[in-house]
Amino acid sequence: MKSIETKKEYIEYVEKKSPKSPILKNCFNAFWVGGLICSIGQIIFDFCEFKGLDSTTCSTIVSIILIAISALLTGVNIFNKIGKFAGAGSLVPITGFANSIVSPAIEYKSEGYVMGVGGKMFTVAGPVLVYGISTSIIIGMIAIFFI
Repeated sequence: MKSIETKKEYIEYVEKKSPKSPILKNCFNAFWVGGLICSIGQIIFDFCEFKGLDSTTCSTIVSIILIAISALLTGVNIFNKIGKFAGAGSLVPITGFANSIVSPAIEYKSEGYVMGVGGKMFTVAGPVLVYGISTSIIIGMIAIFFI
């Protein structure tokens, strides 16, 4: 009986001491920063189309440029500040993927390029890549055999 009361008291204590999160403000910041990132991507896409490139090439160029910008901003410690401000708004687009690869690489650089950078680079993005690629293969096989 004592442990139940102790757990209840602990939960009440934690709730009292934990700072309240401004959910509406966080959602608004995530929305407009994510929208800004997507708008920048759309501007790049439209510019590529204006230059006469096909849609597939435009999409590839947009992805490459957004990943490069995100990696650069992560390297100079600006993307982390954007991430703290915008939360999921900066992490959900492809920029978050680039950040999830570059951050561990920078963090473990002191352990060497092979065991540090090479070994730890995909600690966050690795599972996403494995499950994403595996799922696409399975769906592709289903499509080949049943559609």
